[in-house]
Amino acid sequence: MLKLITITSAALLMASCATMSTPLNTTATPTQTTTMNTASGLVTKQSPRSVAATADKLESLLRAKGMTIFARVDHQQNAAGVNMTLRPTQVLIFGNPKVGTPLMQCAPSVAIDLPQKMLIHEDAAGRVWLSYNDPAYLKDRHNMTGCDSGLDKVASALAAISTAATAP
Repeated sequence: MLKLITITSAALLMASCATMSTPLNTTATPTQTTTMNTASGLVTKQSPRSVAATADKLESLLRAKGMTIFARVDHQQNAAGVNMTLRPTQVLIFGNPKVGTPLMQCAPSVAIDLPQKMLIHEDAAGRVWLSYNDPAYLKDRHNMTGCDSGLDKVASALAAISTAATAP
């Protein structure tokens, strides 16, 4: 009897793992997946569009919010320029000095992570992902004190913009 219970328990455990559709620390809706990787400080969201289309939408949203676009880096194109291949990968570098300057006043070292960046890349399965640094991670990384209000505003803005950029 004990052997039967052990086998049944093992089978149920394996079945529950096999049917799990989203990894741990991930939230999913029918149209969007978001992953928080607290160890690396990244927030990652799945996009239903191509890398270029997601980056275009993101750039449009950022401009509409009054952000300065400092650069749009096409890593795939750069790789092709040296006869190498890379799946579609782009980074948008953007910011607003009215928001970033007070953060650097709190902790000058945060300037290494500013202006903000969002990475859009395609994985080996053809899925497109948008990732950015979690402001809470930056707070810890740079031992920032007295900037909670500014960091909260940045976190809210990044969450809203990234959600809109990856929405169907």
